Order: sequence, then C-alpha cells, then structure tokens
Amino acid sequence: MAIIRHRNIFRIVVLQAILLLAACSSDFSDLEQYVTSTRTKYQGSVEPLPQFEPYQNYVYSTFNYRTPFTEPSSAEPEEQTGDTGPRPDKERRKEPLEFFPLDSLTMVGTLERGGETWGLVRDPDGTIHRVQPGNHIGENFGEIIRISESTVDLLEIIPDGLGAWIEREISLSLGEK
Repeated sequence: MAIIRHRNIFRIVVLQAILLLAACSSDFSDLEQYVTSTRTKYQGSVEPLPQFEPYQNYVYSTFNYRTPFTEPSSAEPEEQTGDTGPRPDKERRKEPLEFFPLDSLTMVGTLERGGETWGLVRDPDGTIHRVQPGNHIGENFGEIIRISESTVDLLEIIPDGLGAWIEREISLSLGEK
C-alpha cells in the first residue's frame, strides 16, 4: 500500500513539472510584436544644446582707487578732532551688560528696596542683572540715567562718522526685546 502511495505522489509531481514546463514555453510573438510597434510609434527626440558664448575675462584694476579698508585721504572731508562734545571713557572697566548689544537685552521688571529703585535686565544667556542709574549697558557706552516701572532710560555715546561723538537717549522697555 505504501508503494502505491509513493507511485501516486511521484506521478503527481511529474505531472506538475510537465505542466509547469509547458506553461513556460508559450509563444511570445504577440508581446514582441507590441514592443516593436510601440518603439516605432513613439520615437522621441532631444533638442540640441544651445550655443553659449565663451566667457570673457574682465580685468578690474583698482590701482588708482582707495581701498575701502583704509582711512580716507585728506582730499575727503576732514575729521573733527576738537575736544568738543562727549567722549566715551575707554579706560573704564566694562560692566557685564556692556558685552551684549542693546537689542538682545530685555527689561523684566523693577525692584524697590530701601528707597532705591533697581531695574532687572535679562541678558541673552538668561541671567538677570540688577541695575541702577550710573551703571553701563550695551555696546555703545550706554549709561543708565533713569529707571521707571516700565523703562530703563540710558544715554549712549555713538560715533557720528566724522571722528566726533554724539549722545543719544534710548530706552529699554519692559518685556520688549
């Protein structure tokens, strides 16, 4: 009985192999004909590349001109060298808030203690500094002149572009960056 089963299984396997081989050897002529007709029907074309003019070198000679990185010559308007007007004290030791631009500092509040009013200013690192009139703040030699509940008013000394210095009053408002 076992031999008959093995023979039947063998016959089934052989029959499946024959059917599989018969399916693989079918005629592909219709597929080949479709591919050939499609190739001839849809012939693409690529436009030729446009002609470009060759690069022309340009010699830029600046030997007769002043470099923008040096001081202007005496032919241009002279700098004001008089001692009139304000001057920053460059010998004074800088305070911590003078290393930050003014637009990166934020007033976060005030503190009153013993009759004195202090301003609270946050730097870009998140540190809160206690300031009062007379302290310096910002990169333009700004000195605090008044502190109110909503502003820290300061007087900056900035260059006027002609060698002299001018004073400018500016305020740092509460919560404003």
